[in-house]
Amino acid sequence: MHKSFLQIGAFLAALSVALGAFAAHGLKKIAQEHTVAIFETGVRYQFYHVLALILTGILYAHYPNKKITWAGNLFLTGIFLFSGSLYALTFLQVKGIQGLDAIGAITPFGGLCFIAGWVMLAIGISQKCPQGR
Repeated sequence: MHKSFLQIGAFLAALSVALGAFAAHGLKKIAQEHTVAIFETGVRYQFYHVLALILTGILYAHYPNKKITWAGNLFLTGIFLFSGSLYALTFLQVKGIQGLDAIGAITPFGGLCFIAGWVMLAIGISQKCPQGR
């Protein structure tokens, strides 16, 4: 499992850089400052939790247990829900689509996944290692 966290983390890190560049060079030309700020928040939290996912993959090699696996899955879910909902809101605002602002209600669930992921990571690394490690 740790190898897939590392691979997915590397891909999502590259995507974070690409999305950040888009925000800095393209989105600012077509969106209001508030909308760009929403998008940049999504990129920032995506990158933070990509680093957390990579850390989880590294730690799994030393603390292989289900709590560490849960942490990685929660970080992935949080990225999808938190950052994904902010990207969707940005798209809707740029396109002028009205009535779908309820997508913003998804964002806090992503934040809860991030928090739960950090808690699971802390619990996972506090568990005793198997014999021979």
